Amino acid sequence: MRTLLTLIALAALAGCSKPKEAETEAVAPVQVTEVARDSIHRVIAGDAIVYPVDQASVVPKISAPIRTFAVKRGDHVAKDQVLATLENRDLEAAVAENKQLVAQAQASQRTTTGAQIPEDANKAQQDVTATKEALDAAQKVYESRKQLFEQGALARRLVDEANVAYVQARSQYDVAEQHLHALENVSRTEQTKSAEAQTQAAQARYSAAEAQLSYSVIRSPIAGVVADRPLYPGEMAAAGTPLLTIMDVSRVIARANIPVAQAATLRVGDSAKIAQAEAGIELEGKVTVVSPAVDPNSTTVEVWVEAGNPGEKMKPGATVRVSILAETISNAIVIPTSALLPSDEGGVQVLVVGSDSAAHEKKVELGAREPDKVQVVKGLDAGEKVITGGGVGLEDGAKVRIAAAPADKDKDDAKDDSKGDAKGDAKDDK
Repeated sequence: MRTLLTLIALAALAGCSKPKEAETEAVAPVQVTEVARDSIHRVIAGDAIVYPVDQASVVPKISAPIRTFAVKRGDHVAKDQVLATLENRDLEAAVAENKQLVAQAQASQRTTTGAQIPEDANKAQQDVTATKEALDAAQKVYESRKQLFEQGALARRLVDEANVAYVQARSQYDVAEQHLHALENVSRTEQTKSAEAQTQAAQARYSAAEAQLSYSVIRSPIAGVVADRPLYPGEMAAAGTPLLTIMDVSRVIARANIPVAQAATLRVGDSAKIAQAEAGIELEGKVTVVSPAVDPNSTTVEVWVEAGNPGEKMKPGATVRVSILAETISNAIVIPTSALLPSDEGGVQVLVVGSDSAAHEKKVELGAREPDKVQVVKGLDAGEKVITGGGVGLEDGAKVRIAAAPADKDKDDAKDDSKGDAKGDAKDDK
């Protein structure tokens, strides 16, 4: 009886130990990838705001009511195209008045240089000639009387009178000669300059009036599209207040704030992309500005990426994602991003399948990243096999079995199906 009980107990123990044995011998199917050396791009990404490549707020220089608008919001305009016209009848009248003043000044200049100055010079020359003749005559009278006085034939008084007349004639001659000299060397030049200055002043006032009139015709400083037009015809356009806003959106600039450590590797000319996922838009561009200073508020560096905007699909003000190719790293240890797992100690780790068909944890340090692969700076060597599928929940040392990836399995199944179909068709043909 005791022997029977012993056999029953042993049988029960054996029955209980079989599930445990089966449990320890169970292996998990995993997909693996062999660690290899490959090139990888260091891509720096960040959110950005889109701006037009050029923008102009068209501000009138004068205050006047708006007569007409030649464009509306959304219209494309060329550089120097007329956008609007302000009331300008008073300015047109000022231009006409100043034009006549210019003509008057020019006529006065012609009179001064062509008639007045020659006439004054001729009169002065005649005065010199007349006073010279009078001087010569007075001198002869004086000398004649002086000779007669010396001979005792004439009274002293008459000699003195002749001398006084001679002195007066010389004085008049000297005055006439000085006047002619001043007229020829000073007055003629100054009169000519004065006439020219008056003409130039009149022309300057005329040019100023024309400029004021031109300010009443509002033109576009750049080529682009009308983004804003807040006023309507008849309303007052105030000097210094924007009348229209023109944007050039043939190209756009995405301004992103990049962390300082990442921005240190960026250079002007780096290739980049601007993507607006919700609109399905992606533009190829280049880095045009890397700010030399750090924003003290966000402690980031502003980076500009400029790109062409075919069809003007990308709109200013939109939030986009920029991806900048900072550098290409050759001969790097690269693994799929699907191999990365969080580490209990912080950081990331991977599971490596060893020669014992067991999964072993390895903590790794990462470098450059791409959407589907990542550089391993430390922790792995080329040739090792990392688990890329089925590794979640596996403990260190767990037994594993390398299985085909789902995509590969589907290919094998499709291949087998095609073989089966081919055999069936051949059989039918027979």
